[in-house]
Amino acid sequence: MQTHSRAVVFDVGNVLLDWNPAYLYDKLIPDREERAWFLTHVLTPGWHAEQDRGRSCAAGVAALSERFPGSSALIAAFYERWLETISGPIEGTVEILTDLKRNGVAVHALTNFSAELWQTTCAAYPFLGDFDQAVVSGEVGFIKPDPRIFDVLCARTGLAPADMLFIDDREDNVEAARQLGFRTIRFTGPDALAGELSALGFPVRQPRPAAVPA
Repeated sequence: MQTHSRAVVFDVGNVLLDWNPAYLYDKLIPDREERAWFLTHVLTPGWHAEQDRGRSCAAGVAALSERFPGSSALIAAFYERWLETISGPIEGTVEILTDLKRNGVAVHALTNFSAELWQTTCAAYPFLGDFDQAVVSGEVGFIKPDPRIFDVLCARTGLAPADMLFIDDREDNVEAARQLGFRTIRFTGPDALAGELSALGFPVRQPRPAAVPA
């Protein structure tokens, strides 16, 4: 089956970069139960999403520290030590991105990311500068799965949803894209992604064979 998509659109967190706040807080909060409580009740995804939506990191830290003054240093560490929440690139996906780019396929990013942190992260991981277009939620004021951020992507690329294949690890984002007419892949790992892209006719290397038990 040959693809008719003219571009591939990547999410970044947990598709191209292995991101988890626990990577940092494992160091800062040794007690497992205390750490789990902090990550569940203080450093919530909803709070972080406001920075992804455009609120400054400083304003976000100030607002949360007012609610949890005893945790202010731990809250501030999230952005002060942001790069420690990333263990590194997901190498197999980066290889896929490189293959597509090398073979002339347009590659774009559509990511929920603070504008401030995007610059910091791009400096640490230069391959993030390889996208033809990068739509960053903190720069445009909308976060996935809001349809408006997909509209920004279409406007910047000049492509219709049906012309693009969208890859994301979150089902709500994948479903939103699907409803808008994008072709989609739910990311579960680089080898599965390589296989799905290859089956669609994209010029990527074949997935690594599964290890054979000794």
